[in-house]
Amino acid sequence: MSRKMLICIFTGFSSGLPLYILISLLPAWLRSEGVDLKSIGLFALINLPFTWKFLWAPLFDRYTPPLGRRRGWLLISQLLLLASIPVFGAFNPKLDIWTIAYLATAVAFFSACQDIVLDAYRRELLIDAELGLGNAVHVNAYKIAGLVPGALSLILADHLPWSSVFIITALFMLPGLIMTLLITEPQLKNGVPKSLRAAVVEPFNEFIGRNGIRSALVILAFIFLYKLGDSMATALATPFYLDMGYSKTEIGLIAKNAGLWPSVIGGLLGGVWMIRLGINRALWVFGIVQMIAILGFSWLAISSHNLALLGLVIGVEAFGVGLGTAAFVAFIAHTTHPLYTATQFALFTSLAAVPRTFANAATGYMVENLGWFKFFILCFILAIPGMLLLLKIAPWNETAKEIYP
Repeated sequence: MSRKMLICIFTGFSSGLPLYILISLLPAWLRSEGVDLKSIGLFALINLPFTWKFLWAPLFDRYTPPLGRRRGWLLISQLLLLASIPVFGAFNPKLDIWTIAYLATAVAFFSACQDIVLDAYRRELLIDAELGLGNAVHVNAYKIAGLVPGALSLILADHLPWSSVFIITALFMLPGLIMTLLITEPQLKNGVPKSLRAAVVEPFNEFIGRNGIRSALVILAFIFLYKLGDSMATALATPFYLDMGYSKTEIGLIAKNAGLWPSVIGGLLGGVWMIRLGINRALWVFGIVQMIAILGFSWLAISSHNLALLGLVIGVEAFGVGLGTAAFVAFIAHTTHPLYTATQFALFTSLAAVPRTFANAATGYMVENLGWFKFFILCFILAIPGMLLLLKIAPWNETAKEIYP
């Protein structure tokens, strides 16, 4: 546990908190106030900034605020998040649904900006030998951040008004803000792009030139499809638990914790197993586990109120997602060229966020028409195309090719 790993804990927590507010706390608030599932499902569109963040990522490479190229942009985005999150509590979901949607989009934009800078800072902070451990620490801290809006805030909502809940939740941005003030600006290894055009064009030219247009498109299609099934399956998780008759306190104490720790364990074990399996085989094995785990939600949808079953199904699904995420993040990191990490990383993670934004927006309509059981079966089927692309992306008997600057 070095100073760098401690920083990675804070970067992960700061990165995860705003997203979990949007995908976990916000739907629970809207559903508890009587908003219909179709409207809640459409709220997935507020995540558009995570999908398109690669478009303005070059700005953070090219321009430098007073506090520094990384620390300056971090401080700006974190202050905006700290100020905007409590504003949710000032509105009534039934009367101000469009205002809430605009505010949620702004929060998503500020969060996406913070993610761009945190990813770039972490890449510049860690030497190559530390990248595996540092990113594992970051991802697990990211997941642990989900305990605040996904568990603590839900429990508080049973005892406090929602306005107080959002204020308390927003205050958990303070550790990340304090970290930004205490850390030092990383030394520039490759220099600042000489122009905005260079910051935009060169990363894309390198990626296409290295892989060719056809292979590059296949890689991008894989990044889009690999997490599609489990992303859709968990898009309306909290409303699903509420519709199954579980209270907000039960969801906070059991569902969220049962989902967090197996996911963390799955991520850690996935990192260890990948040493023996390699990235290619890990994508196959972990992807299959991730797919099968989705079927547990179908079982839960046709079962009676059972807290043990709730914890078991969510725990198994979270473990599978933890494994799949470990391999997926390793693949993205491996695919990113060291000289263009910030913009290429933003491109790949933006594409991975597309299912969470567009496909998840339709989940409310799907549930209304199919019912919960058939909906989760559909999520399982939609996970198959991403697995089939592994035949081209990561053949079982081949090892991932190294990328050198």
